Amino acid sequence: MIGHEGEQLGVMPPEEAIALAREVGLDLVEVAPGASPPVCRIMDYGRYKYEQKKKAGKSKGHSASLKEIKMRPRTDQHDLEFKLKNARKFLMEGDKVKITVMFRGREIVHRDLGHQQLRVVQKLLGNLAAVENPPRMEGRFLSMIMVPNREGVAEARKALEAEAAQETEATPEAKVTPEAKVTPEAEAAPETDEAAAENEAEAAS
Repeated sequence: MIGHEGEQLGVMPPEEAIALAREVGLDLVEVAPGASPPVCRIMDYGRYKYEQKKKAGKSKGHSASLKEIKMRPRTDQHDLEFKLKNARKFLMEGDKVKITVMFRGREIVHRDLGHQQLRVVQKLLGNLAAVENPPRMEGRFLSMIMVPNREGVAEARKALEAEAAQETEATPEAKVTPEAKVTPEAEAAPETDEAAAENEAEAAS
């Protein structure tokens, strides 16, 4: 028998154990039914179930996976920026990113261009990522693996939140234009001289 503060209370009859649990307003829970004798503990069973569920939820959280971004030794700046948008997204989500430079034909003799591309990638990603595995050749592929830098990811998220807040503040509120009102004077506008003459001619006839 284990008390509500974790103290060992020894072996006792079930009735006595239930009475002790009632005295402190808690539950008597069998935590090791396979033991001889079975082990019970005095606890708040509702809170215990909640904490177990919370732990299970954390264990099912996002698990890091390895994503890959491929490019060529002569990939231009525009295409490189486009590819790195995905790399930044993966890093922000907590994933590792494998950056691979593919060589075709005689490009393999220009491995220095591949290393240069990877250095450019490191520079563009900045402190958002750190190199886990440095560049190395695998056949016709030059690859390195980058992992999220926690501090850099946190700073990037703060910057995105600040930018979103500024955009919200800068958005002008829609203004409602009041409808034009017609005054009684406007409804009963005076007749013009031409209209008055026409009316007199009709009356004379």
